[in-house]
Amino acid sequence: MTEPVAALLLVDLQRGFVTGDSAVPAAVPLLRTVSALLERARASGAFVVQLQNDGPEGELDEPGTPGWQPYFPPAEGEPVVRKTADDGFYETELGELLRAKEIRRLAVCGVLSEMCVRATAEEALDRGYGVVLPHDAHATYDIPPAPGDTDPVPAAMAARTAEWSLGDQVEILAAAGQVRFTRPR
Repeated sequence: MTEPVAALLLVDLQRGFVTGDSAVPAAVPLLRTVSALLERARASGAFVVQLQNDGPEGELDEPGTPGWQPYFPPAEGEPVVRKTADDGFYETELGELLRAKEIRRLAVCGVLSEMCVRATAEEALDRGYGVVLPHDAHATYDIPPAPGDTDPVPAAMAARTAEWSLGDQVEILAAAGQVRFTRPR
């Protein structure tokens, strides 16, 4: 059984990516899975941090638009860290927040698998954190065909490739239900 984690990072679970016509294909099961994961994290006293991407004008995640809003309202004391890059640590207070709570292991979930989820998990690994990535708690879009190619890459394959690209340092779990939480020190 996996070691417990003391923090849960919700990466870019913003309305524009998980609701309506622009939602990732697996939005419904993703939201159900993350909701249960979030409930368990909160019940255990784990530190929950939401990352919120500030996208450019006209994009789904443009600040101040309905699509920019977090899908899951943060509970009292749960920080929302705004970012402008894929990596949730880049020019944000995320590292300071985790250090202040003496976090050593964390779980990562959210969207988009090959972009912000992967970049944030990779930077966490580079900073020495133990990273748990539940296979069913992140998602992305289908990747369109490459020029001269006829087949798109299904979202599920793109998400799996993103996991694989993190190497053997990340702990990939089959299901979010396998994540165990603990309070930070």
